[in-house]
Amino acid sequence: MISLRLSLALPAALGFAALAAAGEFAPAIVYDFGGKFDRSFNQSASEGAERFKRDTGIAFREFEITNAAQREQIMAQLAKRGSSIIVAVGFTQASAVEKVARQFPGVKFTIIDAVVDLPNVQSINFREQESSYLCGMAAALVSKTGKIGFVGGMDIPLIRKFALGYVAGARQVHPNIEVIQNMTGTTPAAWGDPTKGAELAKSQFGRGVDVVFHAAGATGIGVMQAAKDAGLLSIGCDSNQDYLHPGSVLTSALKRVDVAVYKAFSDAKSGTWHAGQTVLGLAENGVDYSYDEHNRAVLTPAMKQRLDQARADIISGKLPVPEYRAQ
Repeated sequence: MISLRLSLALPAALGFAALAAAGEFAPAIVYDFGGKFDRSFNQSASEGAERFKRDTGIAFREFEITNAAQREQIMAQLAKRGSSIIVAVGFTQASAVEKVARQFPGVKFTIIDAVVDLPNVQSINFREQESSYLCGMAAALVSKTGKIGFVGGMDIPLIRKFALGYVAGARQVHPNIEVIQNMTGTTPAAWGDPTKGAELAKSQFGRGVDVVFHAAGATGIGVMQAAKDAGLLSIGCDSNQDYLHPGSVLTSALKRVDVAVYKAFSDAKSGTWHAGQTVLGLAENGVDYSYDEHNRAVLTPAMKQRLDQARADIISGKLPVPEYRAQ
């Protein structure tokens, strides 16, 4: 792939030398804060782009932002230099997408976790509450103390949606279970602070929590490490994080950003891409919970059977999952 991580500070010949010829399909992706190797949200997006490259042989351009001003600047450069579709990962990029998409109506834009209502923008969102509901059930099924925890990243409606589903799922199993919740911060720095994540998790453990779920990007790496060190259980988020601490990670709330990116690139290439809003949940395989060789020792067959039944009931509409409503 063509990396643009340093191109803003370098001559155009270095950042955009390998540009698409006229008519050639040229996809691009701009990652959110935390970077493509956050082992969570951005990394899932990166995996979707990489799979597209493997399957088609078509390289993609990518950029990891380090400050907010870069969003609009890099998108405009990508559009100007021939990108066919630009995928913007994360709600923080909405304003930049809106502005640049207006400037380049012939370029397709796909934004993850936000809505931009323009004729050349596709908005993809997820029903995160459905996967976190199943994770809440799993936490309640395995908890010995009757206390479970949640550590969110930036305190925003999206993360409140994760928390709402988690609490609802846990209380479906044990109506009186206690759920202790903390948010890491109110700025984008909340996504990249593993030390703070570990501190919040340890504080919850001190109050009796024996299972903690994070929805905090790279901050969650600290949450999961703290659980491992304490001999307790964690629940991963966005990507399948079971492998990080086999036997200590109960499951992961999967958010298939990789599927969204892959489909956006593929549809744009095939001519089936369309603007407008798309919402992906369990029924669309957009979210799920993880089960593999790394967590089979802690997520028992009986637990899995119960989660699978709940999963089917959510898809059929038999089991309603509450929707978060911002005040």
